[in-house]
Amino acid sequence: MEETIAGAQNTQMAGHIPQQRGESLLETAVRYAEERHWDVFPGTWLEAVDGTQRCSCGDATCPAPGAHPTRPDWATQATGSATVARRMWQKQPTASILLPTGRTFDALSVPESAGFLALARMERMELTLGPVTLTPDRRMQFFVLPGASVKVADLVRKIGWSLSSLDLVALGEGAHVAAPPTRFGSRGAVQWACRPTPANRWLPDAEELISPLAYACGRDR
Repeated sequence: MEETIAGAQNTQMAGHIPQQRGESLLETAVRYAEERHWDVFPGTWLEAVDGTQRCSCGDATCPAPGAHPTRPDWATQATGSATVARRMWQKQPTASILLPTGRTFDALSVPESAGFLALARMERMELTLGPVTLTPDRRMQFFVLPGASVKVADLVRKIGWSLSSLDLVALGEGAHVAAPPTRFGSRGAVQWACRPTPANRWLPDAEELISPLAYACGRDR
């Protein structure tokens, strides 16, 4: 189930976590807590209604069907305990896997087209990446050290860009990302563009990635 997108294989390193195609959401959530020490919390899930997949929230026009928090105080649900995570998903085995940002990592979110351009540029620069997700709504999210959200605007300004002119969003405290293999309704599943590996357990600082990301977003405009 931990799929990696075609075309991004060259961005990955040896010794990666083996693919678990048959792994359940419960097992995957537990592994994120155990192996990466990420806090996890269960979100909404998909339900079949009149032959179509609908979000459990009941909103037929839900923008992120099956992939958003179930309640306003979701942050209090998040846990880094594998035991607690197992208990949560046993109650609702098809719940999406959501990861709060601002704790063990922040995420820099850019359009998919800019993300691929940045990945190629980072590879040429021989930068060490953290995990990177690709979402069905065509965003790439680069995991970086916590604290990125409060300094990205200054970092972008220092290299000659204005954050307001770029489609680059820093997700920190109070935000979250959906983790593979969470599905967004019929649009498909979140995938790894750069999967978690032993080699990228130590995340880069936002400052290391901001130049290629800003450049790629500027080109993408």
